[in-house]
Amino acid sequence: MEKTLKSIATNFGLYLGAFLALITIIPYAVNIELLANTWLGAFILIAIIVFGIVSVAKVKQAQNSYATFKEAFTAYFITVALGLLISTLVSYILFNFIDPEAATALKEITIEKTVQMMEGFNSPTDIIDQTVENMEAQNNYSLANIAKGLAGYLVMFSIIGLIVAAAMKKKNPDAE
Repeated sequence: MEKTLKSIATNFGLYLGAFLALITIIPYAVNIELLANTWLGAFILIAIIVFGIVSVAKVKQAQNSYATFKEAFTAYFITVALGLLISTLVSYILFNFIDPEAATALKEITIEKTVQMMEGFNSPTDIIDQTVENMEAQNNYSLANIAKGLAGYLVMFSIIGLIVAAAMKKKNPDAE
C-alpha cells in the first residue's frame, strides 16, 4: 500500500507541476501582466489545494476508503511539494536564463500594482516610497529568493495539508 500511496501522490504532483508550469508559461507568452494578476494568484492557490485533496481522495480510494492521518498528509505533501518544485524550477529557468528581461518587466508591473493598491488604502507617501525602494532592490528570481519562496509556500501548504489530513483520515477498524 505504501508504494500505491507514493505512486499516486507522485503522479498527482507531476500533474500539478505541469499545470502550474502551464499557468506560468501561457500568461508569459500571451501577456506578462497576467502573472501579476491577483485573481490568477488566488486561482493557483485554490488549484494547489484541490490537487492535494484529490490526491488524498485517490489514496483513500486505493485503500478501500481508509487512510490514516499520516497517509493522508503524506499524499497531500508529496503532491504539493513536487508540484511546487516543478513550478519553481520552470520559473527559475524562464526568468533567469530564457528571458531575464521578462523578470524585470514583471517586477515593474508588480511595483505599479502595489503602489496603486497602497494609494487605494490611503497609505502615507513615505511608506509607499520605502516599499517601492525595497521592491526595486530585490531580485525576485535569484536562487536564494526562489528557495525562500518555495520554503514559505511549503510551510503554508503543509499547515493546510494538516487540516486536510485531519478531515479526510479514516482508520481501518480491521487494522487495529
